[in-house]
Amino acid sequence: MAEGQTPVPVPDYDWLYAQTRAGRERGPQPARALLDRLGAPDRQFASIRVVGTNGKGSTCAMLEAGLLACGVRVGRFTSPHLHAYEERIRMDGKNLDPARTADFVNWAKANAPAEAFFDLTLALACREFAASGVDWAVMEAGVGGVSDATQALSDVRAVALTNADLDHTAALGPTIADIARDKAGAARAGVPLLTTATGEALDVVREVTAEKNAPLYTPATHPELFALPHDPALAGPHQRQNAALALATLRVLGFEAGAEAALEATHAGRLERFTVGEKTVWIDGAHNPHAARALAQAIPQADVLLFGGLARKDTAATLAPLLEVAPVRVFTAPSELAAPPAELAVQYGGQAVDDPAEALAQALALTPGGGTLLLAGSLYLAGLLRERVTEMKA
Repeated sequence: MAEGQTPVPVPDYDWLYAQTRAGRERGPQPARALLDRLGAPDRQFASIRVVGTNGKGSTCAMLEAGLLACGVRVGRFTSPHLHAYEERIRMDGKNLDPARTADFVNWAKANAPAEAFFDLTLALACREFAASGVDWAVMEAGVGGVSDATQALSDVRAVALTNADLDHTAALGPTIADIARDKAGAARAGVPLLTTATGEALDVVREVTAEKNAPLYTPATHPELFALPHDPALAGPHQRQNAALALATLRVLGFEAGAEAALEATHAGRLERFTVGEKTVWIDGAHNPHAARALAQAIPQADVLLFGGLARKDTAATLAPLLEVAPVRVFTAPSELAAPPAELAVQYGGQAVDDPAEALAQALALTPGGGTLLLAGSLYLAGLLRERVTEMKA
């Protein structure tokens, strides 16, 4: 640092990440109380809530791009991040300045030491959105709908529900109907709820929105709203569904002019294609059975699978469709909470390499020239290895 320069504050990320949900109250009440202590910044902008089992991040990216193209000031709140915490909070297409994170963490240590990580991050996002004069905020739910901290948001103008499938069953319930009911609980009287959910989940959504007197929009009831002029830039058949939901939401809110920009949006770690030498590497954060099925449909054949998932997930059901994709497998550990690679290798056949970087090197060595490596199992794994693959790519 040059003489006379003011040092840039470094956020205490260790303290922030240690504020886990364990032992803390779950639901919107703690988040609402925290927002009120900050002067209710969420009342100063309009929100679009995005809920669902999968596809939330991609839908948020498309909504953000569409709104920006319409000339409004936009905030985006998503999780998790791939490389830097500040990816979770964006304003006008740019990540939050870490100095603002540092300032908030210092405040939280003194004034909100008992609050959970997600609630704190939501509060930081709302504070920054209000301070920067954001008009619209795209707000991704964490887990669930009515039981999620984002249920505390004040001025919600639309709810976009991607789908409902088995994930976070300990928090939301053991069946698709239970999960759909919690997510559909995000509905509010008079506020449009748009969804591309199908089957049993859609039946529950219809019931809940009727109970709450929320207008319901689906591809069946309003096909013109969900129509796509062409496929989105994001790869995979499942992204057409996410794009249809994003465009329908923009159209309902009067932002039809942003449709083309929404379709051109990108989102890191979601079926990204890289070339390393003569080899193709696909990176995707698929981490539950629904996402894994969508990934297997998008990439039905690969030479090698590099997989690392969290132990609390349904690893067997997540792996099932991916095992059909690749005959050679390498298992690794994206974090201390990972499903043990050695156990996975014994159970499903393959090699166990605990260190993700070493696992990537081994998986690439096993991939033949001109062949394909598929990396999946966790957004944490995608984040850990995406930069390394980017540095290798031709």
